[in-house]
Amino acid sequence: MSRVVRFHQTGSPDVLQIEDLSIGAPGPGEVKVKVEAIGLNRAEAMFRAGAYLEAPTLPARIGYEASAIVLALGEGVTGYTVGEAISVIPAFSMNAYGVYADEAIVPVYGLRKRPAGLSPVDAAGVWMAYLTSWGALIEIAGLKAGEAAIITAASSSVGIASIQTANAVGATSIAVTRTRAKVADLKDAGAAHVIVTDEQDLSAEVMRITGGKGARVAFDPVGGQQLMKLAEAAAPGGIIIEYGALSTEATPYPLFLSLLKALTIRGYTLFEFNGAAERLATAEAFILAGLKAGTLKPVIAKTFPLSQIAEAHRYLESNQQFGKVVVTTDA
Repeated sequence: MSRVVRFHQTGSPDVLQIEDLSIGAPGPGEVKVKVEAIGLNRAEAMFRAGAYLEAPTLPARIGYEASAIVLALGEGVTGYTVGEAISVIPAFSMNAYGVYADEAIVPVYGLRKRPAGLSPVDAAGVWMAYLTSWGALIEIAGLKAGEAAIITAASSSVGIASIQTANAVGATSIAVTRTRAKVADLKDAGAAHVIVTDEQDLSAEVMRITGGKGARVAFDPVGGQQLMKLAEAAAPGGIIIEYGALSTEATPYPLFLSLLKALTIRGYTLFEFNGAAERLATAEAFILAGLKAGTLKPVIAKTFPLSQIAEAHRYLESNQQFGKVVVTTDA
């Protein structure tokens, strides 16, 4: 038996229940793992709340990302050995698999060798954040040295990863945050500029920073009225990549600015490319090289034991954190 987090109805963090369940053996193409640390993601909170891209099949397991040890290999699985330290990456539907547990079965295509030199907690903060930022900034936008990139919700794990990714290719990172509370942390994390939207006009500040040129790339998980400000701040021919919907406001389409500037505004999730082996290998090489060089370094905001999974979700949704929220198995 293993402790497994499930929910039987959608709603607040309080719907998350810890249950003792039999995990069983891995099937063909699957691996059974002992979970050490779990990286929490906004996507999981939205899945729990019934507001995600796919509706949960109840009762639902949950969890995309973890550090783990291989316990058993299913039929046909090669490349891994029992006892090996691995990472579970977001590569599957949570209606099929979930890693909020002491032990879990996951598909082999959702495994990667754990990055050398990282603790289980730090490794749990790598893959969702850096794959997401690489796919948007490098794969889709083609961000290059000398270009400006606006990064909103910059204190999130993806925001911090995006600052580091932009810096790694020589771009100018412009971090956007709501209040002044995290300005110093964002500068310490490498942001070249920080805009505080409670005090400053986003588009005016971007134009000031870029000498009136605007930013060619904007990466935004918020949506809402802020999309209009990003369009105002964009350079001609710029691209705005929307990867979330944190705002509860309606998101208006900036039609006239799009026409005037020939903007590209597109939605994005990392699932666009993480099923494509060649593209995923390119992303993995970039991330591993950055981790080794120290240009990419996960920032952990706070850790919780699995027994406090509801509290961990409440903290995740509080917007207090700077970096990744991680849950450790405490059995």
